[in-house]
Amino acid sequence: MSSAWHPESRGTLTVHAVSQEELNVRLAQDIAQRLSAAIQARGFAVLSVSGGKSPVALFEALRVIDIDWPRVRVTLVDERCVPRTHPDSNALLVQNHLLQDLAAKAQLVFMVASAAEPLHTPATLAKAASLALTAARVADVLVLGMGTDGHTASLFPEAPNLADAMDLRNTQSCVAIELKNPPANAPYARITQTLAQILSSRHIVLPLTGTDKMNTLQQAWEHATPALPISFVLQQTQTPVALWLAN
Repeated sequence: MSSAWHPESRGTLTVHAVSQEELNVRLAQDIAQRLSAAIQARGFAVLSVSGGKSPVALFEALRVIDIDWPRVRVTLVDERCVPRTHPDSNALLVQNHLLQDLAAKAQLVFMVASAAEPLHTPATLAKAASLALTAARVADVLVLGMGTDGHTASLFPEAPNLADAMDLRNTQSCVAIELKNPPANAPYARITQTLAQILSSRHIVLPLTGTDKMNTLQQAWEHATPALPISFVLQQTQTPVALWLAN
């Protein structure tokens, strides 16, 4: 990436450039304000979050902010097809790092409800997750992540059914993703919100750090391509997206 390149806000996409030290605290404050506003407007708020290691610091900054947590429903952007008690479960990660301190009273909506093996097929799990997400209602804030390969949620460039998952006419909230070559550190089938479900949110945030991810962002900034699924989030004008970039 050229050191001179920096994205600028455009249309429904806003860019917040902050220091690494400020990123999680400021973003947590922003999310908390939006959740509080939703509670005032509708009596409850829905926060949809991604798993993995990247959002852990954000979760730990958010969980100590004093909002009406019993009125907050937490949903998952994607999940591994493992029991919800499995060490690699996104639900377990959210329980351990977000639903603590003041946020312990929030309600977690599981994508995989079972706590033990055997599990249903990924397709059956995805159908159940779709029902759970629909019942939880539209996300007021949805926190996305992005890999250096341009994937977001579990919308991976090489997924065999990526076109179905990215089809805005798909009425399912979730689909199963079974990669031919899954990441070695997480070799599981997955359930993910579809692009249509992600874009049904009222506000999307995408925090990014690191030169490699900035390089990927620069490519995705130019045009939408299935080679970089995140590009479809950046190029759309349906839903407000806030980029939070640590410099």
